[in-house]
Amino acid sequence: MDSTAAAAAAQAPVLLVTNDDGIDAPGLRFLVDQLVAARRYRVLVCAPDTDKSGVSHCITWRPALRCKRVDISGATAFGVSGTPADCASLGISGKLFDGVVPDLVLSGINIGNNCGYHVIYSGTVAGAREAFLYGIPSIAMSYDWVAGQSSVNDLKVSAEVCMPLINTIVTEIKNGTYPQGSFLNVDVPTDAAHHKGYKITKQGKYMARISWEQTVYKKPAVESYQTANMDVDGEKDSELVTPAENDLLFKRVIVGRSSDEVEGEDMDHKSLVDGYITVTPLGALSRTDPDAIPYFKACVSRL
Repeated sequence: MDSTAAAAAAQAPVLLVTNDDGIDAPGLRFLVDQLVAARRYRVLVCAPDTDKSGVSHCITWRPALRCKRVDISGATAFGVSGTPADCASLGISGKLFDGVVPDLVLSGINIGNNCGYHVIYSGTVAGAREAFLYGIPSIAMSYDWVAGQSSVNDLKVSAEVCMPLINTIVTEIKNGTYPQGSFLNVDVPTDAAHHKGYKITKQGKYMARISWEQTVYKKPAVESYQTANMDVDGEKDSELVTPAENDLLFKRVIVGRSSDEVEGEDMDHKSLVDGYITVTPLGALSRTDPDAIPYFKACVSRL
Protein backbone atom coordinates (compact mmCIF):
# COMPACT_ATOMS: atom_id res chain seq x y z
CA MET A 1 0.00 0.00 0.00
CA ASP A 2 1.49 3.36 -1.01
CA SER A 3 1.53 6.36 1.30
CA THR A 4 -1.54 7.95 -0.29
CA ALA A 5 -3.60 4.78 0.06
CA ALA A 6 -2.37 4.31 3.62
CA ALA A 7 -3.39 7.84 4.53
CA ALA A 8 -6.83 7.31 2.99
CA ALA A 9 -7.26 4.07 4.93
CA ALA A 10 -6.28 5.81 8.15
CA GLN A 11 -8.99 8.42 7.57
CA ALA A 12 -11.71 5.90 6.72
CA PRO A 13 -14.58 5.64 9.21
CA VAL A 14 -14.20 2.60 11.47
CA LEU A 15 -17.20 0.30 11.77
CA LEU A 16 -17.42 -2.51 14.33
CA VAL A 17 -19.75 -5.42 13.58
CA THR A 18 -21.10 -7.79 16.22
CA ASN A 19 -24.20 -9.99 16.59
CA ASP A 20 -25.79 -12.68 18.75
CA ASP A 21 -26.15 -15.50 16.20
CA GLY A 22 -22.39 -16.02 16.21
CA ILE A 23 -19.50 -14.94 14.03
CA ASP A 24 -20.24 -17.60 11.41
CA ALA A 25 -23.87 -16.52 10.96
CA PRO A 26 -24.79 -15.56 7.38
CA GLY A 27 -26.45 -12.31 8.45
CA LEU A 28 -23.19 -11.00 9.90
CA ARG A 29 -21.13 -12.26 6.96
CA PHE A 30 -23.42 -10.63 4.38
CA LEU A 31 -23.32 -7.35 6.28
CA VAL A 32 -19.52 -7.42 6.43
CA ASP A 33 -19.40 -8.21 2.70
CA GLN A 34 -21.47 -5.11 1.95
CA LEU A 35 -19.35 -2.88 4.17
CA VAL A 36 -16.11 -4.12 2.63
CA ALA A 37 -17.50 -3.79 -0.91
CA ALA A 38 -18.36 -0.15 -0.25
CA ARG A 39 -14.59 0.53 -0.10
CA ARG A 40 -15.07 3.45 2.25
CA TYR A 41 -14.85 1.85 5.69
CA ARG A 42 -12.36 0.10 7.92
CA VAL A 43 -14.28 -2.95 9.11
CA LEU A 44 -13.71 -4.63 12.46
CA VAL A 45 -15.60 -7.68 13.72
CA CYS A 46 -15.92 -8.80 17.32
CA ALA A 47 -18.68 -11.37 17.72
CA PRO A 48 -19.50 -14.44 19.81
CA ASP A 49 -17.73 -17.61 18.71
CA THR A 50 -20.96 -19.58 19.18
CA ASP A 51 -24.66 -18.78 19.01
CA LYS A 52 -25.69 -16.48 21.86
CA SER A 53 -29.26 -15.72 20.83
CA GLY A 54 -31.69 -14.50 23.47
CA VAL A 55 -29.11 -13.74 26.14
CA SER A 56 -30.27 -10.11 26.43
CA HIS A 57 -27.68 -7.81 28.04
CA CYS A 58 -25.91 -10.57 29.95
CA ILE A 59 -22.20 -9.93 30.53
CA THR A 60 -19.27 -12.12 31.52
CA TRP A 61 -17.88 -10.88 34.81
CA ARG A 62 -15.40 -13.33 36.36
CA PRO A 63 -13.94 -15.60 33.65
CA ALA A 64 -11.49 -14.15 31.13
CA LEU A 65 -12.75 -13.94 27.56
CA ARG A 66 -11.07 -16.11 24.94
CA CYS A 67 -10.49 -14.30 21.62
CA LYS A 68 -9.42 -16.02 18.41
CA ARG A 69 -8.62 -14.46 15.04
CA VAL A 70 -11.13 -15.38 12.34
CA ASP A 71 -10.44 -15.04 8.62
CA ILE A 72 -13.05 -12.72 7.09
CA SER A 73 -11.98 -11.13 3.83
CA GLY A 74 -11.50 -7.38 4.05
CA ALA A 75 -12.02 -7.20 7.82
CA THR A 76 -10.10 -7.69 11.04
CA ALA A 77 -12.15 -10.22 12.98
CA PHE A 78 -12.19 -12.02 16.30
CA GLY A 79 -14.49 -14.72 17.65
CA VAL A 80 -15.02 -14.22 21.37
CA SER A 81 -16.20 -16.61 24.08
CA GLY A 82 -18.53 -13.99 25.58
CA THR A 83 -21.95 -12.48 24.96
CA PRO A 84 -22.94 -9.80 22.43
CA ALA A 85 -22.64 -7.13 25.12
CA ASP A 86 -19.17 -8.46 25.98
CA CYS A 87 -18.16 -8.30 22.32
CA ALA A 88 -19.39 -4.75 21.87
CA SER A 89 -17.65 -3.66 25.07
CA LEU A 90 -14.37 -5.30 24.14
CA GLY A 91 -14.59 -4.07 20.55
CA ILE A 92 -14.97 -0.41 21.53
CA SER A 93 -12.40 -0.54 24.34
CA GLY A 94 -9.37 0.02 22.14
CA LYS A 95 -7.71 -3.01 23.73
CA LEU A 96 -8.50 -5.59 21.03
CA PHE A 97 -7.84 -3.54 17.91
CA ASP A 98 -4.58 -1.79 18.86
CA GLY A 99 -6.09 1.41 20.16
CA VAL A 100 -8.69 1.80 17.41
CA VAL A 101 -12.15 2.85 18.62
CA PRO A 102 -15.03 2.51 16.12
CA ASP A 103 -17.10 5.43 14.89
CA LEU A 104 -20.20 3.23 14.65
CA VAL A 105 -21.22 -0.19 15.97
CA LEU A 106 -23.51 -2.44 13.93
CA SER A 107 -25.17 -5.45 15.56
CA GLY A 108 -26.71 -8.05 13.25
CA ILE A 109 -28.15 -8.90 10.87
CA ASN A 110 -30.25 -11.08 13.17
CA ILE A 111 -32.49 -13.89 11.99
CA GLY A 112 -35.92 -13.03 13.40
CA ASN A 113 -37.43 -9.63 14.13
CA ASN A 114 -36.67 -7.71 17.30
CA CYS A 115 -39.79 -5.60 17.63
CA GLY A 116 -41.77 -4.65 20.70
CA TYR A 117 -40.94 -6.41 23.93
CA HIS A 118 -38.48 -8.68 22.11
CA VAL A 119 -35.81 -5.99 22.52
CA ILE A 120 -35.65 -7.01 26.20
CA TYR A 121 -34.54 -10.54 25.32
CA SER A 122 -32.46 -9.68 22.26
CA GLY A 123 -28.71 -10.12 22.31
CA THR A 124 -28.61 -8.25 19.00
CA VAL A 125 -30.18 -5.16 20.54
CA ALA A 126 -27.94 -5.54 23.61
CA GLY A 127 -24.82 -5.36 21.44
CA ALA A 128 -25.96 -2.00 20.09
CA ARG A 129 -27.15 -0.83 23.51
CA GLU A 130 -23.78 -1.60 25.13
CA ALA A 131 -21.99 0.61 22.63
CA PHE A 132 -24.58 3.36 23.18
CA LEU A 133 -24.02 3.22 26.94
CA TYR A 134 -20.39 4.15 26.32
CA GLY A 135 -21.15 6.96 23.90
CA ILE A 136 -20.59 5.11 20.60
CA PRO A 137 -23.40 5.46 17.99
CA SER A 138 -24.93 2.09 17.19
CA ILE A 139 -27.53 0.29 15.13
CA ALA A 140 -29.16 -3.10 15.78
CA MET A 141 -30.44 -4.80 12.61
CA SER A 142 -32.78 -7.77 12.24
CA TYR A 143 -34.66 -9.57 9.47
CA ASP A 144 -38.23 -10.80 9.94
CA TRP A 145 -37.65 -14.45 9.03
CA VAL A 146 -40.76 -16.53 8.31
CA ALA A 147 -40.38 -20.31 8.14
CA GLY A 148 -41.22 -21.77 4.76
CA GLN A 149 -41.08 -18.37 3.10
CA SER A 150 -37.68 -16.85 3.88
CA SER A 151 -34.32 -17.96 2.53
CA VAL A 152 -30.69 -17.17 3.28
CA ASN A 153 -30.67 -14.87 0.26
CA ASP A 154 -33.14 -12.63 2.10
CA LEU A 155 -30.40 -11.96 4.65
CA LYS A 156 -28.13 -10.81 1.83
CA VAL A 157 -30.87 -8.51 0.53
CA SER A 158 -31.40 -7.21 4.07
CA ALA A 159 -27.74 -6.22 4.27
CA GLU A 160 -28.04 -4.45 0.94
CA VAL A 161 -31.14 -2.45 1.87
CA CYS A 162 -29.59 -1.37 5.19
CA MET A 163 -26.55 0.17 3.52
CA PRO A 164 -28.15 3.53 2.60
CA LEU A 165 -29.10 4.07 6.24
CA ILE A 166 -25.64 3.06 7.46
CA ASN A 167 -23.97 5.40 4.96
CA THR A 168 -26.22 8.27 6.02
CA ILE A 169 -25.59 7.72 9.73
CA VAL A 170 -21.82 7.64 9.17
CA THR A 171 -22.03 10.95 7.30
CA GLU A 172 -24.03 12.49 10.15
CA ILE A 173 -21.47 11.24 12.67
CA LYS A 174 -18.58 12.69 10.69
CA ASN A 175 -20.41 16.01 10.34
CA GLY A 176 -21.00 16.14 14.09
CA THR A 177 -24.76 16.32 13.59
CA TYR A 178 -25.74 12.87 14.84
CA PRO A 179 -27.75 13.01 18.11
CA GLN A 180 -26.31 11.29 21.17
CA GLY A 181 -29.54 10.46 23.00
CA SER A 182 -30.54 7.20 21.35
CA PHE A 183 -29.46 4.19 19.33
CA LEU A 184 -31.39 2.65 16.45
CA ASN A 185 -33.24 -0.65 16.20
CA VAL A 186 -33.85 -1.59 12.55
CA ASP A 187 -36.09 -4.41 11.33
CA VAL A 188 -36.31 -5.49 7.69
CA PRO A 189 -39.61 -6.99 6.47
CA THR A 190 -39.97 -10.56 5.26
CA ASP A 191 -40.20 -9.52 1.60
CA ALA A 192 -36.96 -7.58 1.90
CA ALA A 193 -36.52 -7.12 -1.85
CA HIS A 194 -39.87 -5.31 -2.15
CA HIS A 195 -39.91 -3.24 1.02
CA LYS A 196 -41.90 0.01 1.10
CA GLY A 197 -39.01 2.14 2.33
CA TYR A 198 -37.74 3.30 5.70
CA LYS A 199 -40.21 4.33 8.40
CA ILE A 200 -39.47 5.88 11.78
CA THR A 201 -41.48 3.92 14.35
CA LYS A 202 -42.07 3.57 18.07
CA GLN A 203 -41.43 0.48 20.15
CA GLY A 204 -44.71 -1.37 20.64
CA LYS A 205 -45.78 -4.26 22.85
CA TYR A 206 -45.54 -7.10 20.34
CA MET A 207 -44.04 -10.37 21.56
CA ALA A 208 -44.21 -14.12 21.12
CA ARG A 209 -45.93 -15.54 24.18
CA ILE A 210 -43.95 -18.40 25.69
CA SER A 211 -45.12 -21.30 27.83
CA TRP A 212 -43.63 -24.64 28.79
CA GLU A 213 -44.26 -28.31 28.05
CA GLN A 214 -42.76 -31.31 29.75
CA THR A 215 -40.65 -33.43 27.40
CA VAL A 216 -38.60 -36.61 27.35
CA TYR A 217 -36.29 -35.34 24.60
CA LYS A 218 -33.04 -33.47 24.97
CA LYS A 219 -33.02 -30.97 22.14
CA PRO A 220 -29.68 -30.91 20.30
CA ALA A 221 -27.58 -27.76 20.38
CA VAL A 222 -28.40 -26.39 16.92
CA GLU A 223 -27.56 -22.74 16.29
CA SER A 224 -30.52 -20.50 15.55
CA TYR A 225 -28.93 -19.26 12.35
CA GLN A 226 -29.00 -22.85 11.09
CA THR A 227 -32.59 -23.58 12.05
CA ALA A 228 -33.58 -19.95 11.43
CA ASN A 229 -36.94 -20.55 13.06
CA MET A 230 -38.11 -20.46 16.68
CA ASP A 231 -40.95 -22.83 15.80
CA VAL A 232 -38.77 -25.70 14.58
CA ASP A 233 -39.72 -29.00 16.19
CA GLY A 234 -36.49 -30.08 17.79
CA GLU A 235 -37.75 -33.55 18.74
CA LYS A 236 -37.50 -35.17 15.31
CA ASP A 237 -33.79 -35.95 15.56
CA SER A 238 -33.35 -35.34 19.26
CA GLU A 239 -31.85 -37.71 21.72
CA LEU A 240 -34.36 -39.52 23.92
CA VAL A 241 -33.09 -39.27 27.46
CA THR A 242 -34.01 -40.74 30.80
CA PRO A 243 -33.90 -37.96 33.39
CA ALA A 244 -32.26 -38.68 36.69
CA GLU A 245 -34.60 -39.58 39.50
CA ASN A 246 -36.72 -36.59 40.53
CA ASP A 247 -35.52 -34.57 37.48
CA LEU A 248 -38.00 -33.18 34.98
CA LEU A 249 -37.33 -31.84 31.47
CA PHE A 250 -39.27 -28.87 30.11
CA LYS A 251 -39.09 -27.12 26.76
CA ARG A 252 -40.25 -23.68 25.69
CA VAL A 253 -43.23 -23.50 23.33
CA ILE A 254 -44.87 -20.55 21.61
CA VAL A 255 -48.53 -20.33 22.59
CA GLY A 256 -49.44 -17.12 20.80
CA ARG A 257 -48.28 -13.74 19.61
CA SER A 258 -49.54 -10.42 20.91
CA SER A 259 -50.34 -7.61 18.49
CA ASP A 260 -49.79 -3.89 18.77
CA GLU A 261 -52.16 -3.10 15.89
CA VAL A 262 -54.52 -1.17 18.18
CA GLU A 263 -51.68 1.12 19.18
CA GLY A 264 -51.49 2.88 15.84
CA GLU A 265 -49.82 2.84 12.47
CA ASP A 266 -46.46 4.08 13.73
CA MET A 267 -45.64 1.06 15.93
CA ASP A 268 -42.65 -1.08 14.98
CA HIS A 269 -44.21 -4.50 14.43
CA LYS A 270 -47.34 -3.24 12.68
CA SER A 271 -45.21 -1.21 10.29
CA LEU A 272 -42.84 -4.14 9.73
CA VAL A 273 -45.71 -6.46 8.79
CA ASP A 274 -47.00 -3.74 6.46
CA GLY A 275 -43.73 -3.99 4.55
CA TYR A 276 -41.61 -1.13 5.88
CA ILE A 277 -38.02 -1.17 7.09
CA THR A 278 -38.68 0.07 10.60
CA VAL A 279 -36.21 2.40 12.28
CA THR A 280 -36.95 2.68 15.99
CA PRO A 281 -34.87 5.04 18.16
CA LEU A 282 -34.31 3.49 21.59
CA GLY A 283 -32.82 4.68 24.85
CA ALA A 284 -31.16 2.77 27.66
CA LEU A 285 -33.79 3.42 30.31
CA SER A 286 -37.07 1.61 30.89
CA ARG A 287 -39.54 4.21 32.10
CA THR A 288 -42.97 3.51 33.52
CA ASP A 289 -46.21 5.12 32.40
CA PRO A 290 -46.21 8.68 33.84
CA ASP A 291 -49.77 8.13 35.07
CA ALA A 292 -48.47 5.44 37.43
CA ILE A 293 -46.20 7.82 39.36
CA PRO A 294 -48.97 9.53 41.41
CA TYR A 295 -50.42 6.12 42.28
CA PHE A 296 -47.13 4.79 43.65
CA LYS A 297 -46.39 8.05 45.45
CA ALA A 298 -49.71 7.69 47.24
CA CYS A 299 -48.93 4.06 48.10
CA VAL A 300 -45.54 4.92 49.52
CA SER A 301 -46.94 7.84 51.52
CA ARG A 302 -49.15 5.37 53.40
CA LEU A 303 -46.29 3.11 54.45
